[in-house]
Amino acid sequence: MSRKAWATRLLLWVALVPILVTAVGRRDVPPACNDHSFVNVLPPNVSVEKVVFVESGNTYGEGLRNLNYPIQPTNLPDLCAVTIFVKFSSASAYRFGLFLPVDWNNRILTYGNGGFGGGINWLDMGAGVKYGFAAISTDTGHNSTSGDISWALNNPETKTDWGWRSIHGSVEIGKKVVEAYYKKKIDYSYYSGCSTGGRQGLKEVQISPESFDGVLVGSAAWYTSHLNTWVSKVGTYNLPLTAPNHINASLFPAMAKEVVRQCDRLDGVEDGIISAPDACTPDYTVMACNRPGVNQSACLTAAQIATTAKAYGDYRAADGALLYPGLSPGCEDQWALVLGQNMTSLYGLNYARYFLYDDPGWQWQDYNDSAPAYAARTDPGRATADDYDLAPFRDRGGKMIMYHGLADGLLPAKGSDLYWERVVAATGGGNATATQQFFRYFTVPGMGHCGGTAVDAPWNFAAPFQAGTLGNDSWSVPGYRDARHDVLLALMGWVENGTAVDAVVATTWDASANASTPVRRQRPLCPYPATARWDGEGEVNAAESWRCEGHASTGPEVPKSVAAKSVGYSWATAGALGSMALSAVL
Repeated sequence: MSRKAWATRLLLWVALVPILVTAVGRRDVPPACNDHSFVNVLPPNVSVEKVVFVESGNTYGEGLRNLNYPIQPTNLPDLCAVTIFVKFSSASAYRFGLFLPVDWNNRILTYGNGGFGGGINWLDMGAGVKYGFAAISTDTGHNSTSGDISWALNNPETKTDWGWRSIHGSVEIGKKVVEAYYKKKIDYSYYSGCSTGGRQGLKEVQISPESFDGVLVGSAAWYTSHLNTWVSKVGTYNLPLTAPNHINASLFPAMAKEVVRQCDRLDGVEDGIISAPDACTPDYTVMACNRPGVNQSACLTAAQIATTAKAYGDYRAADGALLYPGLSPGCEDQWALVLGQNMTSLYGLNYARYFLYDDPGWQWQDYNDSAPAYAARTDPGRATADDYDLAPFRDRGGKMIMYHGLADGLLPAKGSDLYWERVVAATGGGNATATQQFFRYFTVPGMGHCGGTAVDAPWNFAAPFQAGTLGNDSWSVPGYRDARHDVLLALMGWVENGTAVDAVVATTWDASANASTPVRRQRPLCPYPATARWDGEGEVNAAESWRCEGHASTGPEVPKSVAAKSVGYSWATAGALGSMALSAVL
């Protein structure tokens, strides 16, 4: 859906739907849905900001006041919505929200955030509560859009809130609130987050291994010190605007099409999806402006071709040490996210201005290669999640699933490869099979940042932010609410029943973000380094025609009866059960 269409939909929705909807009498308000239920469990610096009972079919959120998550979830089940305020110091405070459903599944699910934005992620919480979870999200200590980092200027406390403290405190206090409300212990604790949300989940596992039993993290921005400096560095490759090396964003679609032409077939099937990007080195000389017969309105000069090589290349220090990996072939449709036109991406520029140097006058021209080392040494907010020894989490029985879209043009997929490899070395003793006993990593061919696709690739598997892409009343995978297609249900089966996740089927539709249109493609996602291979005979768009190769484990999928029991709804009714702007995801 275009940004204009999203904006029109949002304005109409805000005009027609009240921001806060309370019960009007169809169902009695639960006795515990009031401020007094939580007084005895909250520390002195914590208070209840708001408690509202939301009746089935209604909505809840903060509307346009919530800058990063202005779209509210709709068609909610009966629940108690609670907002908690935590005052840490005179310079630090954060809020978090809870959805406490009347029909609770005895589990808690914490959702992560996006970019540097502040705001409670009510939209993802709305998806989670429909499974039966008590859902939690923090505002990270401020209210801003994803690329606005001015709140961090000269304030180490707010940086720490964003870096780790708001998530950690929300989980710690949130569990007490949930148990006080239901007057019973939580059976299992889960986490779901992508991008910054992925980083938050990894950071919490590293500092508090007991917080979660199961963790789902995608496209994780875990390497804060190196990722955000890479964002600035890669942006400089395409600047200044008037230089001969500059590639105008209008050329990116033609480049993407050419890369698909060159790289698509390397996985053994021509389907318009690049599934083996590491096997391909795009040759842009075929688009060279001096080549006979080339379309002069979509061609590249020698200087521009050199820029592409830099973008794909790893960022290395003078001594050759890897600072951050480069972009992968197949993500060119999202290059505008980091290869800017007038300046570098705000995720790098504002990180340097407000988070790293506390200098609002800093310009992209000021960037130099000392930045990654300085960022690593100072690590503002202790945000970087680079503790690779996950043995404490593993030893208490924790399970983790990580994933990354191979067409991600904002966070290079090879960044997740790097994290996986370092965990294998630190926790698995170099043995990937041993690491896979508690931690599995999935790559998603053709998927962009956290979700979506420009090449009709299967991308939806109930990962964070994906429900909101389909609509503000969506949850799980519409029509496929089972552990074979829903990665959250699959994670639950692994945590609670010991059924390892050997594959998850991703789905896309004829209109890729409209689940009411016919299913276009389904395909299994495989635990790294395994890849999905077509059998050469079956329908290429059917999941049954593909199998994972290169992975030793072949455990059974979670039986439907087990998954249905875990979320508290019947499979007879599941089939009948019936957005988020990109800036909130980044």
